[in-house]
Amino acid sequence: MKQRAKFHQFQREGKHGLYEGLTFYSPNINIFRDPRWGRGHETFGEDPYLTGTMGVAFVKAMQGDDPNYFKTICTAKHFAVHSGPEPSRHEFDAKPLKKDLWETYLPAFKMLAQEGKVYSFMCAYNRLYGEPCCSDPFLLTEILRKQWGFTGFVATDCGAVWDMFMYHHTAKDSVEGMAKAIRAGVDNHCMGYPGAVIPAIKLGLLKEPELDTAVARLLRARYKLGMFDSDKLNPYASIPYSIVNNNEHRKYAAELAKQSIVLLKNENNILPLSKKIKKVAVMGPNANDAEISLGNYNGEPAHVTTVLEGIKKVLGKNVQVKYQKGCNITDTIHYNRQKDFDPAIAAVRDADVIVFVGGISPRLEGEALQVSIDGFNGGDKTNLDLPAVQTALLKELKKTGKPIILVLMNGSALSINWENENMDGIIEAWYGGEAAGQAVANVLFGDYNPAGRLPVTFYRSINDIPAFDDYTMKGKTYRYCEKPVLYPFGFGLSYTKFNYTNLKLSSSVLKEKIEITAIVKNTGNRDGDEVVQLYIHQQGQQAIKELKGYQRLHLKKGESKQVSFVLRADDLLHYSEVKDGLTVLPGNVEVMIGASSQDIRMRSSFLIKNN
Repeated sequence: MKQRAKFHQFQREGKHGLYEGLTFYSPNINIFRDPRWGRGHETFGEDPYLTGTMGVAFVKAMQGDDPNYFKTICTAKHFAVHSGPEPSRHEFDAKPLKKDLWETYLPAFKMLAQEGKVYSFMCAYNRLYGEPCCSDPFLLTEILRKQWGFTGFVATDCGAVWDMFMYHHTAKDSVEGMAKAIRAGVDNHCMGYPGAVIPAIKLGLLKEPELDTAVARLLRARYKLGMFDSDKLNPYASIPYSIVNNNEHRKYAAELAKQSIVLLKNENNILPLSKKIKKVAVMGPNANDAEISLGNYNGEPAHVTTVLEGIKKVLGKNVQVKYQKGCNITDTIHYNRQKDFDPAIAAVRDADVIVFVGGISPRLEGEALQVSIDGFNGGDKTNLDLPAVQTALLKELKKTGKPIILVLMNGSALSINWENENMDGIIEAWYGGEAAGQAVANVLFGDYNPAGRLPVTFYRSINDIPAFDDYTMKGKTYRYCEKPVLYPFGFGLSYTKFNYTNLKLSSSVLKEKIEITAIVKNTGNRDGDEVVQLYIHQQGQQAIKELKGYQRLHLKKGESKQVSFVLRADDLLHYSEVKDGLTVLPGNVEVMIGASSQDIRMRSSFLIKNN
C-alpha cells in the first residue's frame, strides 16, 4: 500500500526515477542451501516448502486481489539455482543432480507461479547445466511457461547479457546475447543493450514476432498496473500518501520484529529479566547501531530503534542502563582490542546483568560486497564463527561472574559453540527492521513471549557441510545433514511449555487427501504462541525429513486447541528418472508432528499405493 501511495505522489510531482515505480525485484526465493552465502538473509530460509509458502503470501499481499489491476508487480528471483558463492556468481555453472533441481531448487518458483500468480520472474546470472539462465529456453519457456502456465514477463538480472559474452562465452557479443535472451523467453533487460535488438533482427538472429511477444508482455503488465487508465477506475490509485509511516504501519513493523525473534537458550529461566533490577550493562558492536537492523535492499524508515534505545524505553528512569560498545564487529587493521575491552569490563562491575548485542552486519554479508577480511569474502562468509573479537570480549566478561544475555543480530547461521555453553541466555534477533530494538527489549523483559523458529540450520562447524560450490544437496540443510547440529531447523524456545497429544489421520491410505489433526495444550504459566510443524519421510527417499505444514497457535495458559493439516498428492511429489520430473511415487509415508525438525512429539504413517 505504501508504495502505491508513494507512486501516485511521485506522479503528481513529475517524478519517474528509480524506486519510484510499481515493479519490485522481490521476493528472493532462492534456497539458502549454505550458511556461507551472503545474500541468504534476503531469502525465506533453507526449506523449499517454507520458502514457497512465505513467498506466495508475500506476492499476494504485494500484488493485491483486485480482478482487474495489480497493486504492484513482484519479481520472483533468481531463476534458478542461484545461491552463491557471490564472487563467482557471474560465471559459475551449476550442475545439481536432477533430483535436487526438481525437489529443492524449483518448487518455490513453481508455487509462486501457480499459487501466488506472481507476474514477473528474474532469470539468474549463472549457468545451469552449461546454459546461462537468461538464455535458457528449458527454464524460461519449457518449464516456466509450458509446464507451469506462467503468463507474465521475465526480466534479466542486471547485466546478465553482458555476462554471456564476457564470462560464460556463450555469445560473441551483445547482439547475439540479446537475441538469445529474447528468443529464450526474456522480455525485460535490466542494464541490457536495446541498441543491439535491430542489428540482431537484420542479422537474422532474431525475428520481429519474437520481439513483438516480449513488448506485448511488458505493455500488458503496464495495463494491469492501471498506467493507461483513469485513476477513477483503479482502486489502488486512491490510497492516500498519509498512510506512509502512519501509526498502524509502525505497530505492524513492531509486531513483525517481535514475531521473528528466536529464543535459543534460557538457562535456569533467566529470561525474561525483571524490570526491578537496579543496573543493566548494555554493550556490543550492534547495541546502538541503527543501520544493522535494516539488512539490505532496505527502505529508509523515519526512525530506527536500536536495542539500547529499546531497553531504555522499556525500563524507564527507575533502572540504570550503562552502555559501552566494548568492541567492533571484527578486528580491523590497527584496531586496539584492549582500549575498548577495559571500559566495558569496568562498566559491568556493579551491574545485575549484561546484555551483549553482537553478531555480524549487512555491511559484511550481502550482495557482491568489496569485503576481504578474516571470516568474510566478497559478501560471503568463509567461516561460521562469531567474529573472534566478540568471543574474546565475552570470555573476559564471563570472568566477572555476571549473568550474560547474548543478543545476535545477523542474517545467517553462526557456529556459536562456546557461546552456547557459556551464555545464560541467547536471543536471535536477525536484522529486525525499524522496530528491532523495541522488539528485543520487549522479549528481554517479558512484555512479549517469543515464538520465532529458525528457518535455517545452525551447524556446529563449517567442516560439517560440503563445499560451498557443490550444488548437490547431500549433507546440507536439515533435509540431508546427518551430523549433529547446534540448533536444528524449526527450533525456538518459549517462556511457557506446550504438550502434544491425540494425533489422528483421516485414512491409512492416500486417495484424494489425508487430514492430520492433533491437540496442543499450553501447560506452562504464561500465554504464548506455539509453531506446530508437520514433517514427512517417504520410504525410499533420501530426505531425512521434509516440512509439509506449519501453524502458529496462540494459547492462553492452560488452553488447548486442535491443529489440522491436509496432505494431497501434489504435496508429496518426488523426482522420477523415468519421467525426468516430479510425480507421486508409491510407498509408506511417515508423518511427524513436532516443535522443530528434531523435536518430534508424535508419529504415524499412511500408504501411497500404485495407481
